[in-house]
Amino acid sequence: MVQREGEGSNTLVWFLTGAVVGATVAMLYAPRSGKDARQFITDKTQQGREAVAESSRDLLNAGRDMFERGRRLVEDAADLFERGRNLVKGNAHGRA
Repeated sequence: MVQREGEGSNTLVWFLTGAVVGATVAMLYAPRSGKDARQFITDKTQQGREAVAESSRDLLNAGRDMFERGRRLVEDAADLFERGRNLVKGNAHGRA
C-alpha cells in the first residue's frame, strides 16, 4: 500500500488518540486504589510524552530530508536549464 504525504502524521495522531482513549477506559474499569491510579496516570503520561517527542523528532527529520531532496531537485533543474541554454547558444553561434 502506498502512503501519501501527510498520512503518516495523520495515522500518528489517530494512534495517539486511541492510546489516550484506551488508557482512559482502562482507568475507569480497572479496580485500583487512588495511589495506584495516580501512579498509572503518571506512567502513562510520561509514556505519551516520550512517544510525542519521538514522533516529533521523526517528523522533523522527515521534513529535513524532504527539504534537502527538494533543494537538490531545484539545483539539478537549474543545472539542466543552464546546460540547455548553453547548448542553444552554442547552436545559435554555430549557424550564424
